[in-house]
Amino acid sequence: MFDWLLDVIRDYGYFGLFLLMLLENIFPPIPSELIVPLAGFACARGEMDPALVLLASTAGSVAGALPWYYLGRAFGRRRTIWLIKVAGLWLTLSLGEFRRAKRLFDRFGWIAVLFGRLVPAVRTLISVPAGLAPMALGRFLILTIVGSAMWNTILIIAGYVLKDQYAEVEHWVNPVTKAVVLGVIAIYVVRLALKLRQRRAAVA
Repeated sequence: MFDWLLDVIRDYGYFGLFLLMLLENIFPPIPSELIVPLAGFACARGEMDPALVLLASTAGSVAGALPWYYLGRAFGRRRTIWLIKVAGLWLTLSLGEFRRAKRLFDRFGWIAVLFGRLVPAVRTLISVPAGLAPMALGRFLILTIVGSAMWNTILIIAGYVLKDQYAEVEHWVNPVTKAVVLGVIAIYVVRLALKLRQRRAAVA
């Protein structure tokens, strides 16, 4: 996966980076912690411009967050709960998890949206309660842009640090990223099996 991500960034440039970051927000197993440092590494080699990397990665993050925001805004609390009841089994999402995320937003509000962009998984889920609130779109965009830009700046700097360690990083990241993807699939299958078992037990 390491090589594939690097090839996408090199072959498609800033647009490829934008798409990867958009997917990262919709499909979290492709982490920004891996994508953006690779672009930063390309900057360190003089292959990309750091300002444009920051712009493309942040734009991708915001574009990926908007569908989740609009999902919460369009569905509202009752229909979101209905969706979880209908599709939550296959999403391995429970009402308890949804309510905990909602309480997190209710407690911290804009702070959760701003700093949630720095936390894996949360950066995706926090957009839903923001849409449910509903938080004004302009405010949501500003917080998401600022939070994403802060995180992406840190990751770009990390990419510069990787410049002289590329061979070592490539050596261990490839098996690690494969293990992460396989781990995510395994966790999904296990959680799905457990929820199916709980449903059958409740029916019995």
